[in-house]
Amino acid sequence: MALDVRQAAPAEVRERFRRETTTAFVVSRIAVLAVAAAILLYAVPPLVATGSWVALGLLAAVSAVIAWLYLTRRHIPAKYLVPGTVFLVAFQVFPVVYTVTTAFTNFGDGHRGDKAAAVTAIETGSVRQAPGSPEYTLSVALRGEELVFLLVDPATKQVSLGTPDGLSPLTGAQVGVTGKVLAAPGLTVLKAPEAAARGQEITALAVPTAGGVIKANGLSRAVEGKAALVYDAACDCVRGNGDTWTADESQGYFVNARGEHLAQGWQVNVGLDNFARVLTNPTISGHFAGVLGWNLLFALASVIGCFTLGMGVALALHHPRMRGTRFYRIVLILPYAMPAFAMLLVWRDMFNRDFGLINQLLGAEIDWLGQTGTARLGVILVNIWLGFPYMFLVTTGALQAIPRELTEAASIDGATPFKAFRRVTLPLLLVALTPLLISAFAFNFNNYNAIALTTDGGPFPADSPQVGGTDLLITYTFRLAFGAGGAQFGFAAAISVFIFAIVAVISAVAFRRTRKQEEVYA
Repeated sequence: MALDVRQAAPAEVRERFRRETTTAFVVSRIAVLAVAAAILLYAVPPLVATGSWVALGLLAAVSAVIAWLYLTRRHIPAKYLVPGTVFLVAFQVFPVVYTVTTAFTNFGDGHRGDKAAAVTAIETGSVRQAPGSPEYTLSVALRGEELVFLLVDPATKQVSLGTPDGLSPLTGAQVGVTGKVLAAPGLTVLKAPEAAARGQEITALAVPTAGGVIKANGLSRAVEGKAALVYDAACDCVRGNGDTWTADESQGYFVNARGEHLAQGWQVNVGLDNFARVLTNPTISGHFAGVLGWNLLFALASVIGCFTLGMGVALALHHPRMRGTRFYRIVLILPYAMPAFAMLLVWRDMFNRDFGLINQLLGAEIDWLGQTGTARLGVILVNIWLGFPYMFLVTTGALQAIPRELTEAASIDGATPFKAFRRVTLPLLLVALTPLLISAFAFNFNNYNAIALTTDGGPFPADSPQVGGTDLLITYTFRLAFGAGGAQFGFAAAISVFIFAIVAVISAVAFRRTRKQEEVYA
């Protein structure tokens, strides 16, 4: 019968073990409760201000459960599982669910808010100064966290406070020789650099008046004007400039009779439109298969190249007759220790046709990154150079776990070194490293930096500037969704779902084959 070490230990050892365990538990409990309380205090005010009562109730319920769990001595396993579960939901489950739900919307530039916000943006954005309308000297200030205007009428020197609710007189303000307000009671006047940093907020702020609205014209001047476009709730449309734009709830736009829409819209659910666009739009679907094929080739070549080179180096240094292994390991780990983004930029310059180091060493003038074939070869070689030290490290660790008796027994049975490696060492390595190889494939399938920092997806053909010879799906998606047309988060999320499905299917098949392999060598 096995004897518990704590029972066999002297009394003072058991007492010290009990004290250390109790101290560690108390410290961890205090840390978890402190983090939970800090998150609660930080999140409650903005949730209350925005009226997010469901999120506030969920936060309160989770905080109550955590407090109850860590203030009692029961449920010890749950005390260790709950933090991990919370972080899993926050950093894994929630981003995936949010991405999938976003894929069914038109969320993006021009569709970030609701319909009311869109109407406000359309009306305030169409404000034009009418002839003879008032002009003011503008100062920008903060009333608490709210941005406000301090307006000085040059003719009467009267100071007014401008807010989204309207215009009101302001007393006690100190006006400088330039006509701008220098100080005002209860307000914090922003200096020029501070106001410039909040330029978008200043431009968006509109102060309603009886004759129209007051808007900023730069950082020192404000003018009163009228909106050229006005929303009419009776017809659910926008009128102005001799035209009418009717609300299209399915697309989140105001559209006129000619099919033209206003730039500002609102966020709506569009169903499968984003997915259908990927499959039916000839500009996108025409290149999708080619980009996918190169993407698979790039990921496979990177993983196989890194694994082969890393394993070869690890086997060489694992040989019992090898000397100076510590020095070689330090040298070989350098590419992995250096910042990847910096090394990618260095390699990009090394491939330069005119002054790159590679052409200078070869005495050639090869346009490495200007031709599709050489550019693809170049990015694969760079990725292998950056990734093989990782495979070298994990293969070295796996080789340490393989008993030398197995290879010695194979050699006694007459197997050549190559046959012993192929029949004994390699299968055991693959059993241990296949999950890492699958994760490396998933990483390289979405390796945005390797392409963006070396070729930026190029070279680009003259007839198709949207897709380049080295574009992966992730870089192609980024250019389509965040190019000159503005950010289209819903469309980008839809393509991300496609990429996730492709990687998930390949990974599932690979893991299934891995389990069969483990059963053979178990």
